[in-house]
Amino acid sequence: MADLLKNIYNKEFFDQFCDITSTVIKDFDRKVFLKKIYDKQWEQRELKQRMKHIASVLRDFLPANYDKCISAACKLIAELRKRNIKQTSVELMFFPEIIEQYGIDHLDVSVKGMEFITQIISCEFAIRPFIIKYPKEMMKTMLAWSKHESYHVRRLASEGCRPRLPWAMAIPSLKKNPAPIFPVLENLKNDSSEFVRRSVANNLNDIAKDHPEKVLEIALKWQGKCDETDWIIKHGCRTLLKKANPDALSLFGLTTAKSVTIKNFKVDNCDIVLNDDLCFSFDLFHKEKEPLKLRIEYFIYYMKANGKQNKKIFKITENIYASDVKYPFRRKQSFRDLTTRKHYAGEHKLSLVINGKELISKDFYLSK
Repeated sequence: MADLLKNIYNKEFFDQFCDITSTVIKDFDRKVFLKKIYDKQWEQRELKQRMKHIASVLRDFLPANYDKCISAACKLIAELRKRNIKQTSVELMFFPEIIEQYGIDHLDVSVKGMEFITQIISCEFAIRPFIIKYPKEMMKTMLAWSKHESYHVRRLASEGCRPRLPWAMAIPSLKKNPAPIFPVLENLKNDSSEFVRRSVANNLNDIAKDHPEKVLEIALKWQGKCDETDWIIKHGCRTLLKKANPDALSLFGLTTAKSVTIKNFKVDNCDIVLNDDLCFSFDLFHKEKEPLKLRIEYFIYYMKANGKQNKKIFKITENIYASDVKYPFRRKQSFRDLTTRKHYAGEHKLSLVINGKELISKDFYLSK
């Protein structure tokens, strides 16, 4: 997948890019540009490195003055958009890279540049060094952007200040004290765009990893206002629910289910090999007088390279279940190696989890 992504920068892309750039940048030299792009290290560079490289090469063809550089870059982006370059296309991520690499000492110009550029390609990565260096100024900007007419800019107000944004640098000050984020999220909690609301939920989930009590306080405050906000807090508390945080479980009506019973728990094959699927089944009952809301999950205790097990939770479903009714379940779990998970031979364990409580488990063995 990484190889496929890095090859978005191919001859077709650069032909189109150079054609359009020639109409915007005076005396743009296509041959020199492409020669610098296709240097000796080009083939070895991965996607992110290629983006950084294109940004540094393009910077040489933009005005030396940073203010004029960003103005020219914005004009170029506008022309690329006009010529049917797909909006929010990942190919254009090198434009935010220019701001990230060269703009840290030019706050006002960089902020205006990001406000424009993020409406075509997100500046969620580029903005983070600015929040770290200029926390008060940037969080004031984020608050203003939370009321922007463009939903792309409103999303940046939330996504850009996530304390733990994946594949990006963390923001230590906001991990320690997320208070400056909350007014931004308050403005966005009822946003008309699902794109924005999803970012609010992800921001809350980031915060919950360091300050669960603050997120639960917000969830309690927002709960029941509307379906969209209820979705935000549920998604924003997903890590707390996976960790069976008792307050989070209680908030969403997932109380301890003492009368729940698991029967006929079967694993089709307790000796599997790499690339097999682990197939299992079970029946669920309960004898409470009233229907129960149940969150049904399972743990896989994976064998790691150090010879110890490490559990990962997987959700099956969450629903309302009537009393004295048999509910059959059958699932399978792939044991194919992924870029995000490598499997190791040895003893593993499968556990069924109901409302955060492990009820029953079975051991199985993985061979290679």
